[in-house]
Amino acid sequence: MADPESDGQEKTEEPTQKRLEKAKEDGQVASSKELFVLSTLLAGFLLYFGLSPFFATILLEWSSLLRFSGENGLQDEIYRNMGASFTFIFWKSVIFALPLLVIIVLTQMTMSGSINWSTSALAFKPNRIDPTAGLKRMFSVKALVEMLKAVGKVASLIGAAIFVFTSEVDKLLTSQATHLFGGMSRLGDVFVLLIIVFLLVLAIIAMFDVVYQQYDHNKKLKMTLQELKDESKQTEGSPEVKAKIRRLQMTAGARAKQRREAMDQVPSATAIITNPIHFAVALKYEIGTSGAPTILAMGRGHQAQEIIRLGKDAGVTVFSNELLARALFFAGKIGDEIPPPLYTAVAAVLAFIYQLNKGEQVDAPDVELPDDMLFDSNGKSLS
Repeated sequence: MADPESDGQEKTEEPTQKRLEKAKEDGQVASSKELFVLSTLLAGFLLYFGLSPFFATILLEWSSLLRFSGENGLQDEIYRNMGASFTFIFWKSVIFALPLLVIIVLTQMTMSGSINWSTSALAFKPNRIDPTAGLKRMFSVKALVEMLKAVGKVASLIGAAIFVFTSEVDKLLTSQATHLFGGMSRLGDVFVLLIIVFLLVLAIIAMFDVVYQQYDHNKKLKMTLQELKDESKQTEGSPEVKAKIRRLQMTAGARAKQRREAMDQVPSATAIITNPIHFAVALKYEIGTSGAPTILAMGRGHQAQEIIRLGKDAGVTVFSNELLARALFFAGKIGDEIPPPLYTAVAAVLAFIYQLNKGEQVDAPDVELPDDMLFDSNGKSLS
């Protein structure tokens, strides 16, 4: 059945690192119950042998709690021994529980690669109490695999037990012919052999289960092509947005390059129109040519100051007119002729500069601009 969130697409792509990390945050990690059974049984077996030299002492201590002299009151002694019994059981249980806890943690670390604590796994999930979802889980492929695995495990352990008892039947049948401790020793040997065989069988089962659980976990986290594309957009950005950003960057870079190259043309300008500080536009016009004046360079702020400095160093006349400088800056382009609506105003300014450069005493022209050529310092039309 297709995942409803995958829009019918088949999950064929391996999970990304982000998907794996998100699964860990939600408490979804590969886990093998068979590996836990094996590790805890092995740990208990080793603890049994490790603590066996102390069994006699432990039995003596335990038996002392079952003896009552009645010298100080039988009832008080019973209560006292009961309290001591609970303390005895508690601490002896801790001796077994702590190593087993460490083994369980190390086993999970072996499966997932790290200790994973997720509060999301503790959150209430309504689908867990949904009867429909419960029936789907009961009759799913996973449930079938778990059932077959359980049947196989029980059959394997029963077969191992039968094998051990049939191979050791002579020893068990002759135990009654020896003394008590000899018989107990033989039974202990058979018991140890049975545990070892159980461990070997469980190790084989756990090995296959670990491989299957890793495969099943990876299969659940697989992604469709659409999910992969969506995640790529979230982490790296939409390809369309990135392409637009690249275009804007290329455009900005080209403009910056054009302005740097234009700065080299400032010394050859005929005039520089300023407002007088914030904007500067360098114009070039050759008398006798048929074309209109050309904009060599323009800038605002620091760049405007640089244009003015370069022009003054080269002896270019600087003419200050706030509205005309804004109009040329916002309506014109570097390398193009000035906008036609500004022909009259620029012609009057260039004529004034031409006469001024010849040493004539003339008054500055009264420049008038069309209404659609009037801008504020932000480029907004004043009309």
